[in-house]
Order: sequence, then structure tokens, then C-alpha cells
Amino acid sequence: MMHSTRRGFLRTTAAATAVGVVGLPHIARAAAPRFVIVGGGPGGATAAKYLKRYAPAAEVTLIEANPTYTTCFMSNEVLGGLRDFSTIQVGYDGLSGHGITVIHDLVTAIDPEGKTVTTQGGESVAFDRCIVAPGIDFKYDAVEGYSAEAAEIMPHAWKAGPQTTLLRSQLEAMEDGGTVIVAPPDNPFRCPPGPYERISLIANYLKQHKPKSKVLVLDAKDKFSKMPLFTQAWEMFYGYGTDNSLIEWVSKSDGGTVTGVNTETMEVTTAGAGTFKGDVVNLIPPQSAGAIARSTGLLEGGDWAPVNKGTFESLAVPGIHVLGDASIAAAMPKSGASANSQAKATAASALALSMGQEPPMPTLANACYSIGGPEHGFSVAAVYNYDDFENKLVPVEGAGGVSPIDAGADSRRREMFYAHSWFENMKADCWG
Repeated sequence: MMHSTRRGFLRTTAAATAVGVVGLPHIARAAAPRFVIVGGGPGGATAAKYLKRYAPAAEVTLIEANPTYTTCFMSNEVLGGLRDFSTIQVGYDGLSGHGITVIHDLVTAIDPEGKTVTTQGGESVAFDRCIVAPGIDFKYDAVEGYSAEAAEIMPHAWKAGPQTTLLRSQLEAMEDGGTVIVAPPDNPFRCPPGPYERISLIANYLKQHKPKSKVLVLDAKDKFSKMPLFTQAWEMFYGYGTDNSLIEWVSKSDGGTVTGVNTETMEVTTAGAGTFKGDVVNLIPPQSAGAIARSTGLLEGGDWAPVNKGTFESLAVPGIHVLGDASIAAAMPKSGASANSQAKATAASALALSMGQEPPMPTLANACYSIGGPEHGFSVAAVYNYDDFENKLVPVEGAGGVSPIDAGADSRRREMFYAHSWFENMKADCWG
């Protein structure tokens, strides 16, 4: 069943991409519109690349503060000692080679009326349409005692980069017999299965190098993405559910929600389960859209940007599109694959709207791979059609699916291979 589902998923997404490209040649030959993309993650980078592909004459400018982007996807393998940090870093030379103007600076203001983007360095770039893909910011004040400064002691590592290397170094330095506390937030947040893959790969590292240690999970939820598949992997590799388990999970109903921390004593206080001391504490705080989305008025008082889910144009500020983690895409999870898919559809829509034409009806897709143990991968995939009457994305019945719970070792090994292949293809598609 999984093989049939995967083939159907790939056929559907390939067809969707072909429709997007083939449907736009008349736009590409018209007058050149100007686009500014704010943010160079998988959403912003893909949008810039595909805008230039759809309309080679268009002026496409990507503004991103960092000259190197570090992917969150596959960063858990770095934490688990399975991957070198350099492999999750990419540059922007590939996008420049497509004729995209890349500016490495921090965007400080977007003027929707004047149609300009201003940077910290003083540049002002004009646009006909602006695409904002700012990723996430953290709601540090949701947890008493936590802050950007506290994150240097209790790292979140939910924006990959220095936080990733910090958490990895703490795991390496911890004495055998120590406790690693991982505290996932409540929904919605970036990459719903991510904390549980992290728990798995940290446990795998401890099993090999510090077997007297354990991972204590203090969760703000009662269930999580791919829960049966993760718990199966935990039982298989880490003794989950036994007295010798490397992993202990405390749910929201059991009082696991973290309410406060003390970085001096390395203590974590929960809503009802008590106070726990960790040798390493990985606190993943609640999140919101990147700051520039809030200052531009794109959030309408909430944490995420409401959008037309067919074009990803802001419902609050016309002429600006918001995609990826920062947007409210409802059925689609906040993931790199979602952002990549949304970016292609958004590029086509922004291009059509800039020319006064009807935007194409999108078909979107998401695929998410997770690694639960040695040569043990599994995935979830979905394809979405747009319901313009209710402005929602509707999963296509029979497309995608979840890895079967009864899959054998060979299937799990293939899924891990697929995960690594997907990662290399994503890097090439977004930034290559």
C-alpha cells in the first residue's frame, strides 16, 4: 500500500509542478515586474528561484541577513552524532547564478503603500509584489525564566546554527548517568515531528556512548505527530515502557507542560508533574511568525499570518504574500517541504497578479521523513487541493499516507535512504 501511495504522490506533485511551469509562458514574455522576497529559507529561496524560472525577465531580489543558511531539517542527525554540521549549511551562489539579486542584510521595514523594502544597511528596494518568508520567532516570555540569554544555557536549537552546535557540545560533555530534558511546545510550531526525532536520535547517542543516561520528555501535548511510529521505535531500540527505558515521556495530562526554568540550578518546573533537574536542557519554546511579519501588520493580532490559501496573499495587507512557517496554512504542517511547495504556487500567483491576470489554482504537497533509530525511517506525505469557496486546503483522498506500522526492517531502511535523498534534493531545489 505504501509503494502505491508513494507513486501516486509523486505523480500528483510532478503534474502540479508541470502545470505551474507550462501555464505561464505568456507572462514570462510580458513586461518585467519587480519582486522582493524577504527571507532566504526554503520558502523564500524557492520563491525567488521559481519566479525567475517562470519569468526570466522579472526583477527578483532576495534579501536575507545571513550569507549561509543552516537547515533545521536533518539538524537532529547532527545532534545525534550521525551527520557533520557542514552538510546542513548552504549558500546563495546558486540563486545568484540564476540572475537573482541577493542582498545579505536585515530587513527593518516593509512599506506596503510605497511598495519598498528597507534594510538595516540603508538600502531601499522597490517592488510590485513582495513575498515574506520570515520563518519563526520565539515567545520566550511564555516560560518563566526563559529568554534569549537563557537559551545560551538551555538551548532550543529550533533555529539551526550556533544553537545546534551548542546543544551537541553539551551532550558530548555530559557525564554518563546524566539526564537530558527535552521540552516540546504545544501546537502549532515548526516541524511537528521534529522534537520526537530529536528525542530518538539523542537516545541513540546515549545508548552507544552514555548508556546510564536518559532522556526525560516534558511535553505540552497529549499526543504528537507520528506518535505510534515513534513509540514503536522507542520500544524497539530504547526499551520504552520498561524499567530500563532510555526515554521517559510525561504528557500534558500528567502535568508535563513546562511553566518555568532556573538556569542557575538547571531546574525545570512543570504545570503538575513537579520540578526536575537536568544536566542538559533542550527547551523548545512556543513560537510565532518572524518579527518583520508582525511589524508589517501581517498577523492581525495573532501569532501567525492569515492568508488566501490559494495565493498566499496576506488577508491583512494586499500585495504582500506570506508563506512557510509564518503563514496559517491550516491542514499543511509548518515544514520545509510545505514551504517549498507553497513557494512554487505563490511564485505563480504573485506573477499572475502582478500582470492583472487570474492566478492559477494550486495543488500543494508535503512530505516529512523522520528517523527513529539505526537505519529506521518512516514518513508522512499528503497532497492538497484548494477550496476557494471556504479558503481552505483539502487533503486529496488516496494521495500520500503514513508509513505502515507493520513495515519490516527493509522498508524502514529504505525510508531512511529516502529521507537522505529527499534532503539532498531539497537543498538543490531550494538553493541550487
